[in-house]
Amino acid sequence: MAIMIQRSITSSFLVEIKNPSNKFPLHYLYKIGPRSFCCSFNLSKPKKHPIYKCSFTVSSSLDKEAQTLIQQFNPQIPIEEALTPPSSWYTDPSFHSLELQQVFYRGWQAVGYTQQIKDPHQYFTGRLGNVEYVVCRDGNGKLHAFHNVCRHHASLLASGSGQKSCFVCPYHGWTYGLDGTLLKANRISGIKNFRVHEMGLVPLRVAIWGPFVLLNFETENLLQQESQSNIVGDEWLGSSSELLSTRINDSSLKFLCRHEYTINCNWKVFCDNYLDGGYHVPYAHKGLASGLKLESYSSIVYEKVSIQKCDGDATESAPDFDRLGSKALYAFIYPNFMVNRYGPWMDTNLVVPLGPRKCQVIFDYFLDTSLKDDHDFVERSLKESEKVQVEDIILCESVQRGIESPAYCCGRYAPTVEKPMHHFHCLLYENLCN
Repeated sequence: MAIMIQRSITSSFLVEIKNPSNKFPLHYLYKIGPRSFCCSFNLSKPKKHPIYKCSFTVSSSLDKEAQTLIQQFNPQIPIEEALTPPSSWYTDPSFHSLELQQVFYRGWQAVGYTQQIKDPHQYFTGRLGNVEYVVCRDGNGKLHAFHNVCRHHASLLASGSGQKSCFVCPYHGWTYGLDGTLLKANRISGIKNFRVHEMGLVPLRVAIWGPFVLLNFETENLLQQESQSNIVGDEWLGSSSELLSTRINDSSLKFLCRHEYTINCNWKVFCDNYLDGGYHVPYAHKGLASGLKLESYSSIVYEKVSIQKCDGDATESAPDFDRLGSKALYAFIYPNFMVNRYGPWMDTNLVVPLGPRKCQVIFDYFLDTSLKDDHDFVERSLKESEKVQVEDIILCESVQRGIESPAYCCGRYAPTVEKPMHHFHCLLYENLCN
């Protein structure tokens, strides 16, 4: 029997359901994390679906220490007078755990791109916090996403990406269809109260917007596993959806390659660096700065998105090489996804938290199809991009070390350029307090 938890709580917990009826096993445990809570509930059996809805009331409270850390930032203070969040937001393990629950396990999260699952039987896997997931298309081309965990003894089912006709657990051979149904469970003779149709993979909500694959780790509306892109666009991007659609959802762009970086800094340090309105560019990225008209830099914030724009400087480009084009657009989609559109290129940066002091940044590069065979242009472009990434890694790791110094607690904002950063911090505060 699967239990649909209607609302995720900030703290992790364990649910024990005691069923007074003899129709089902008496005890069911649903683990969401390491912390326990008290609940009262009503259990009802739907007629058509093997998912049981459990409504309950919960007695739980945020850790007092985490509450104290949150309140050390005040989003009501104007940016001209505001302090940045304290260093504890970037170092404290309990704060990191709270972020996973309140920020990353709520709302839509970018996890991949459509070319990874364009054909039937294709799949890819990933991890966010302690959530292991797999996204796939079944034999009919229908899109699915599941927790990548065998229902028998919790082994991970799939790894990496590729094509499969089914998922076979490498531990005991339990086999699942790409629609999540349990197809085979080996050597279980003698087992009682076992219903095959109730032991399928645990589903996740999945959607496609433009070239991106999104997941939602909340448990509401799981019966409608795949969501409509127009609704998701409004939820994920808000009023910026139409603008970004015209610049990002471009069928002429095709995936080229992926680069991954593990960085010794909190995930927010990387985001802050991205959101400083080009403040650091002339000092840290002199090569990049030479191809931009930095005086044209502008930014605008939406509900959960901030967009920075800057004109390219064609006079500084080599006559046979123009990577940046006439205008660059840098879109930050809360909480951790960045889309950079310039010239014939688009690259995305997905920042995955790995702990309070470590993150992984995944760069996916897309290029206009007319240039994919121009090997010299591609090689020179990627080399220039790599140089910028290395420069940013040095900056971010330096900032993390400085944040941990006893000499630093809070900083200040440069009001004319760092509005996107302030907006990011205010959104974090709102999520963490909710």
